[in-house]
Amino acid sequence: MKSENCVFCKIAKGEIKQEKIMESNNFFATFDIHPNAKGHTLVISKKHFVTLLDIPNKLGNEMLEFSKKVASYLMDNKYGDGFNLIMNNLAVAGQMVMHAHIHVVPRKEDDGLRFLTKV
Repeated sequence: MKSENCVFCKIAKGEIKQEKIMESNNFFATFDIHPNAKGHTLVISKKHFVTLLDIPNKLGNEMLEFSKKVASYLMDNKYGDGFNLIMNNLAVAGQMVMHAHIHVVPRKEDDGLRFLTKV
């Protein structure tokens, strides 16, 4: 997908209105519109990259630091007692929007969520 058709690029540019709960020069965080748990947040690069492999190392380090701030915000605001960081890379791994992003999913004990488990 080209960046001009990318929903996350349109949000980053302000072409689509979406509440941002946190923002830096290179990233923003917004609640997922199809959350797995209350407070499920996406950390999204303002620049268009498709997967983790496309993100320059310096920006990747910054993305992790920003994700930590988002996770701390969610924990401080009692969305969960723990959290998962999840990044799906390409369709076979579950990536639905072809723009690199990290899911920060707050967790509570006995919430019934299971990730990467075989039934």
